[in-house]
Amino acid sequence: MPRPGKTAAETGSSVVVESCQLCDEPDLQPILFLGYLPPVNQMRLNGERPQEQAAYPAQWLYCPRCELVQLGLVVDPHILFPPEYPYTSGTTKILRENFAELYRECQRILPLGTQDLIVDIGSNDGTLLSNFKNGGHRILGIEPTLMANVANERGIPTLMAFFGREIATKIKAKQGGATIVTATNVFAHMENIHEMMGSLLLLLDDKGVFISESHYLMSLIETLQYDTIYHEHLRYYSLQSLKYLLDMHGLEVIHAKRIPTHGGSIRVYAARTGIYPVQPSVDTMLREEASVGLNTKKLKEFKRRVMLSKLQLHALLLDIKNRGQHIYGIGAAARASTLINYVGLDDGTLDCVLEVKGSHKIGKYMPGTLIPVIEELRLFEDQPEYALLLSWHIADELRPKLTRKGFKGDYIVPLPTPRVVQSQ
Repeated sequence: MPRPGKTAAETGSSVVVESCQLCDEPDLQPILFLGYLPPVNQMRLNGERPQEQAAYPAQWLYCPRCELVQLGLVVDPHILFPPEYPYTSGTTKILRENFAELYRECQRILPLGTQDLIVDIGSNDGTLLSNFKNGGHRILGIEPTLMANVANERGIPTLMAFFGREIATKIKAKQGGATIVTATNVFAHMENIHEMMGSLLLLLDDKGVFISESHYLMSLIETLQYDTIYHEHLRYYSLQSLKYLLDMHGLEVIHAKRIPTHGGSIRVYAARTGIYPVQPSVDTMLREEASVGLNTKKLKEFKRRVMLSKLQLHALLLDIKNRGQHIYGIGAAARASTLINYVGLDDGTLDCVLEVKGSHKIGKYMPGTLIPVIEELRLFEDQPEYALLLSWHIADELRPKLTRKGFKGDYIVPLPTPRVVQSQ
């Protein structure tokens, strides 16, 4: 078990990762450095004069013992997840569909009754839990940002807090053990993962199941998703590294599958060893990872491909700007901040980034830039020659939607290979 030490949250400053976050291995191998990136959700108001803004090194490190890929710096979570954190899961169709499918899968795999308690860690606006609520189960969300208020207004009981032992103890004393604890797109964000696992085990009923969803390292490498590398994501899991972590805490992986969210994620079910049968999906995924070889050689080839894609995108944009044409960005998601800052796009290259009406990001600048975020309506009014799909992982959904709404220009898909797709 890694040595205890002061966390970034406790010190109020960033902490350099000196040994593996899972197994404490000190010989971590540097893989990729994306430069100094601003927090992806710290956005200045449009028109505000530029002022000092923090930026933190984004370096990938690989552990040869447990095979975890991880960031080399932990930033204070109070900086990364302020109360006004703008992300809302309910506005994304693929997430709504994913959480509905998760509930149906739980019904098939687990014996669920109306008295069972389902707790969601990092529950955001309550979209996941709404499926369990509609199924008649007891639910509770734990969310550290003001999205907790949004969830409560929707009738999803939610505590505004960071998850930990104190919260877990209070919930169990008041409501009993949880049948299911979910952590979707937050399990890779938590700094002291072993403390979190202890709190999780405290909250889980003896036959309880922990379900996590995280960006999947295999998908990230296959489709060159370096834009998912930012400081909220401390760890980039394979099933092998997840299994290593869960084994350390007496939990057994009983089911695993790839899911399409966030450009490719992994959903893992785990329970105390021997409680449930292990499904064939687990061995299948582990064998697939072993055949690919998620090792230093594979990761350094990934680094080379990242560099080449950056230069290819520059070349494509150079031709467009030489012709005096305009490019509007589509989607101010967190991943867009990494791409824009790593590639070095500015307000001369990208006129603006567009968001759907009602987004909390409208009226602000993209992090680290003076590129304004404005309402999507401007795309159809101005008709720029090109739309850069910053949420490129859902390009097949975005392109026909924007074309139907009236956009007549062409689309730039930046990854995995930068290319122009003509409007149909």
